[in-house]
Amino acid sequence: MRIAVLNGPNLNLLGIREPAIYGRTTLAEIEARLEEVGAELGVTLLFSQFNEEGRMIEAIQNCHGVVAGALVNAGAWTHTSLALRDAFAAVSLPYVEVHLSNIQAREPERRHSWLAPGALAIVAGFGADGYELALRGLVRALSAVPDAGG
Repeated sequence: MRIAVLNGPNLNLLGIREPAIYGRTTLAEIEARLEEVGAELGVTLLFSQFNEEGRMIEAIQNCHGVVAGALVNAGAWTHTSLALRDAFAAVSLPYVEVHLSNIQAREPERRHSWLAPGALAIVAGFGADGYELALRGLVRALSAVPDAGG
């Protein structure tokens, strides 16, 4: 089974970007941990990070027929982008929405997610550990679906 791990704007700066909110773990460290978990679960992970929304939309579209599902931390686009939600819907890609911080406890503009209605689940507020929780949950959900090998 293949799973895409899609990260949005500014997540390449994890570890130095507002560590009081996002922690000190870097994106490379998150990816390394996910590789370990993926090996344990028998899944292959495809990692991407985007600072341009159109590139992320194209990546989602390119997931069609290639991966069984995705973890997505769309960063600020979570709160602004119907286009990302539409891309997931267009290719019928199951996904889990991930946030390092608890977006419901943040500023009002961060409390709404355009991705949430289409997500299988949302994992928020567990910092870097949220990615692992999301991966384990997504793999379990996809494993219950016949032909979700991606």
